[in-house]
Amino acid sequence: MTLLIVIFAIVFLVLTALVIGKTQSLLKKIDKTKSDTEEVSSTKADSANDANGIALFVFWILSIVGIVWSFLDARKHFLPEASSEHGRQTDYWFWVSMIVIMVGFFVVNTFLFYFPMKYRFNKNRKVTFYTHNNSLEVIWTLIPAAIMAGLVFSGLRVWNKVMDDAPQNAEVIEIMGKQFGWLVRYPGVDDNKLGNYNYKLMDDAGGNDMGIDFTDVHSFDDFGNASELHIPKGKPVLLKIRSRDVLHSVFIPHMRVKMDAVPGMPTKFWFVPEKTTADMRAELNNPDFNYEIACAEVCGRSHFAMKLLLVVDEPEEYEKWKKSQKPFLTVNPALLEKVPDNLKANALKYIQVEAAPVATTEVAADSTGAGNAGTILK
Repeated sequence: MTLLIVIFAIVFLVLTALVIGKTQSLLKKIDKTKSDTEEVSSTKADSANDANGIALFVFWILSIVGIVWSFLDARKHFLPEASSEHGRQTDYWFWVSMIVIMVGFFVVNTFLFYFPMKYRFNKNRKVTFYTHNNSLEVIWTLIPAAIMAGLVFSGLRVWNKVMDDAPQNAEVIEIMGKQFGWLVRYPGVDDNKLGNYNYKLMDDAGGNDMGIDFTDVHSFDDFGNASELHIPKGKPVLLKIRSRDVLHSVFIPHMRVKMDAVPGMPTKFWFVPEKTTADMRAELNNPDFNYEIACAEVCGRSHFAMKLLLVVDEPEEYEKWKKSQKPFLTVNPALLEKVPDNLKANALKYIQVEAAPVATTEVAADSTGAGNAGTILK
C-alpha cells in the first residue's frame, strides 16, 4: 500500500510538471503577432483541451479501479461481525450510509470528469446559458434531503435505544480511567449493589484508589480486579464510567462500544454481549484471541499502553468467578478504619482473621507399629 501511494505521488508530480510546462508554452505564444497567435493558439488550445479532457476521464477510471482494489485488499483487516446485539445494528446502518455516500460520490465525480472531455473547447460550438430551472433545483434539493433525513432518523433510533436506561436485570459494573490504566469495581454477591463513592476519598496509599465510600453498607462486599474485566454472555451489562484525572474513552471494538470517561461527569453505556471469548476463538480459528478495552482518547505519554483484558464468560462461569473474588475489605483489612463504628459489626464478616497456631500432642505410629508421641502445630 505504501509503495502504491509513492507511485501515485510520483505520477501526480509528473503530470503537474507537464501541465505547467504546457501552460508556459501556450503563454509564450501570446507574444507573437495577432494573426499568428490566433492561429497557433486555436490549434494548440484544441490539442491541449483534447488531451486534458481525455486524460482527466482516464484518470477517473484508473481511480475507480484503485478504490475498488484498495477496498477489497483491506477487507481482511476489517473487524469481524459485532459481538453485541446493538453492534450488528450499528454495523448495518454504517454500511447503508457508506453505500449511499459512495453511490453519490461515484455518480457526481463521474459527471465531473466526463464533462471536461465531452464539453471541451470547440470554436464551432455555441454556448447556451440556463439562468434558472425550478424543477432541477427541487430535484437536487429534495432527493438529498430525503436521503439524509432517512439516514439521520434511522441512526437516531438506534442511538436512542442504546443510550436509553439499561434493563432492570442488567449487570452493573463500574470502570474508571486513570493515567494510565483502568480500575474496575463490581457489586458483591451478597447485595448485588454498588456502594457509593466520593472523589475526596481517593487514597492510593491507603488502598482506596477508586474513592469508595465505606459509610455505605453496599460497599462492604464490593470487589475489584485490576487485570481483567469479566462480563456474562447474553445478559445486559451496564458500564458506569468515570475518570479520576484527564479525559479517557472506553473503547471495546468488537462490541462496538465507545464512551468517553470525563472527569467530574459520570457517563454510562449498556450492551448485551452475545459471544464469549471461547466463541470468538472458535469463530476466528484463533486460540490466542482476546477481547480488550482500550483508551480511544489521547490522554498522555503512555496512552498507547492503556489496555484492559475483557473476558466474556458463560453465565454459570461468570457467577462462579464472582463468588471466587474477595471484597476490598477482605483484601485490605485496613479499610475497616473507614467504616463508621455503628457499622463495623456488618463489615467484620468480610475481614478474614487468621487463627493463631495451637500446639497439640498426637501419637503417630511408625513402621513397626510402635506409637511415637510428637507435638504438631495446627
